[in-house]
Parts: sequence; C-alpha cells; structure tokens
Amino acid sequence: MKNRFFALLCALVLLVSAVPAASALEGEASRAADTLAALNIVRGDYALDSAATRAHAAVLLVRLAGAEQAAARQAVTTRSPYYAAPAYARSSIAYAASQGWTTSASAQAYRPDAPLTADAWCTMLLRMLGYSDKAGDFTASDAAVFAQRIGLLSQPLSGELTRGQVFQSIWDALTFSYKDGSATVAERLVERGAASRATVSALGLLEPELTARQVADRHAAAVFCLDKYDTQEEIDEGTPSGNASGFFISSDGLAVTNYHSIDGAIHVTATLSTGETYPVGAVVWYDPNIDLAVLRISPTSTDGKTTSAFAYLELAGTADIRSGDTVYTLGNPLGLGLAVSSGIISATARDVDRYALPCVMNTADISQGSSGGALLNVYGHVIAVTSGAYTYGNNMYLAVPADPVLEADLTASGLTLEEVAKNESAKAED
Repeated sequence: MKNRFFALLCALVLLVSAVPAASALEGEASRAADTLAALNIVRGDYALDSAATRAHAAVLLVRLAGAEQAAARQAVTTRSPYYAAPAYARSSIAYAASQGWTTSASAQAYRPDAPLTADAWCTMLLRMLGYSDKAGDFTASDAAVFAQRIGLLSQPLSGELTRGQVFQSIWDALTFSYKDGSATVAERLVERGAASRATVSALGLLEPELTARQVADRHAAAVFCLDKYDTQEEIDEGTPSGNASGFFISSDGLAVTNYHSIDGAIHVTATLSTGETYPVGAVVWYDPNIDLAVLRISPTSTDGKTTSAFAYLELAGTADIRSGDTVYTLGNPLGLGLAVSSGIISATARDVDRYALPCVMNTADISQGSSGGALLNVYGHVIAVTSGAYTYGNNMYLAVPADPVLEADLTASGLTLEEVAKNESAKAED
C-alpha cells in the first residue's frame, strides 16, 4: 500500500511539475488556473478572457476558503434569501453573506450576474482573510490598492476583471497569511480537508525556500524607493538630492534603510510599489558608524490617504549564513524603481574601513540607489541591508548585517530628520 501511495504521489508531482512548462506559453493566467484546477478551486473551461461575474466570485471565494461543504450543509438547513441567484452559485452567495464576506441581503442586491470589479473582489477576499472595512482596516472603494499595499496582490488590479485576472489574484493569495497569522490560505485548505497536503506540497505552496520570482511576487510590496531632500528649495521644486531604498519591518510603518541614505536630509519620502508616496515621520534609531537607520513612515500619504497596514519583511540576521548561500536583493537601483537580483554570499564577515561591523559580501547585483535595500535569504528573511560595493571589484557587493536592528530598542518616539541632521552636524564640529 505504501509503495502504491508513493507511486501515485510521484505521478502527481511529475504532473504538477509539468504544468508551468506546458502553460508558460499561454501566460500567467493559464498557469494560475492550472494550479487552482489541481486544488479543485477552478473547474471546467477556464474561459480566461471572459468577464468575471459576482456569482463567479462567490463560488471561487468559498472554495478558496475551504468552505464548499459547509456552504452546502448550510443550504440544506437554512432558508436562503438568495433563491433568485444562479443555481450553481446560490449556496456560495448565501454562505459568503453569512460570514460577512458580502453585505447584500438578497440576490437582487448582490447582483450575481453583474461584472466583478477589482475593488469588489478585493473587498470580499480581504474580509475572508480577516480584514474588516467596518473596523477601518481598509475602505471598499480602495480595496484593490490596499491589497497590493499589504502584499496580497503581486500586480495591480483595477476596473472590471476577467476570469484570468481573478485566477491570478487567487494564485497570489494561496501563500498569503490570514490576518491573525494562524495559517496561509493554502495551509488552511489542508487543515479543512479541502485539499490534500500531498497536492499542496507538490504544487510548491508549502515550500519554505523561494525562487527569485517568488521573492519578487511576495515581498516587493514591502520595499520602497526613498527620495531625500536636503534643502527647502529641493522640497519646493520637487527635486530630491538623492535616491535610495528602504523596507518595512512592521505593518505599522517601522522601516530600515542605510544611515547615509538620510544623512543631512530635512525631508524624506517613501514611494511604494503602488505608486503611493508616504513621508518619513521620525527616525526611531540610527547609528552612522554601522550605516543603519530605522524610520517610522507616516501612515498618511502625501495625497492625504491613511492606511492601516504596510507589507513588511521579517529580520533574520546573519547568525546562520554561510559562504555559498543563495541570496536575493530588493531595492531601487539608479532610482528607476523596484527591482530584484540574485547571487550568493561570497564572504560572511568582510572587514571594510567605512563600516564598524564586518559586512556580508555577495554577488547579487546592486547599483547606486540600492542603498538601504534588503538582502534576503532563500526564506525571504532579511539578513543584511544593501549598502555598497568594491569600486574596482567584480561582483563584490557589500551589505551591513541586520543584527543591530534586531537588538535595538525601537519603542522610542524618535527624532525628526532635522534633529538628526543638527545632532550629527554638532558632533562633526566637536
């Protein structure tokens, strides 16, 4: 029996591993649909270019939650006001409403045949994950941008959606955690018996090690482009004196960058992958000697919109790194926008004159503007902060260990950028 099970599992793995290669030419939507079909979330003809409807959304949402059987049981025991909805979606619409994922009290109000918009879909998806618009986590009119801001979506969504776009957003959601951190969506499917662990594992959804593509998809939202202004004239003209990178380490706006990325600045802004720009509110901790700074990013953007959360990265430090380990960078090279690169660790602790701590030397490409970006291990955790390179070396890039941030007291209210500039100027004069 064990041999037979092993043979079946191997066959499944081979089948699933062939899916990306077979569907690569058909695009991302097809690849996403293949994965969802293997999980029994998508059934029948994909119809990728067809308009998604609100009825489709309810069915897919309930399956994604691993609640299809619960919806069927509820339909048997509870009289539903959604009798006018299409038969295939009736129980799903009723169940989604009973869970608070939708708020329409009848099929007519829910409009099952209406086109599905990005904000409507993301509102339902966020509620399923435990976020609440009533509690102020997000607003229904801005749900798609919020979903991208917290890393739920790897690509922006807007307007009316096709089925293919919905499939891609569900594919992104499979590795995203519920708000309470109890499980990822894929893990919850296994817990509820809606998918087997063997299938979910064969699809790579439980694999802790990430590819460069997965790092970009899952973690780019936590990284931002940083603009530094040293004078009021630069602020008035909107011309920063320099560009750098940074990344969030908490959902409420704590972020890390290099100290030299903010040195002398009186105003600094962070531009996210969504295109939104948020000002730096305070410098919570900094150390010029090791070239690190922890910032508090304001929750209110320069456009006056306030967010309840940001995507963020986990810090791991350098205790477990070894030469030859694969690493990835996320940053803002040349100020052109967010980018990912990959390489290996060349040396775990390279002494460099300008840094008080030995640096991690690696081969993951960075450029001017990458300062303050994240150097990640294969698990997507930050081990160091990208900072510089040997001028005359080849692939000899330097990153400052993130360990001091792990040890720092980040509970202080912090200093303004002007106060930091004055303090450091005074020290230089002494």
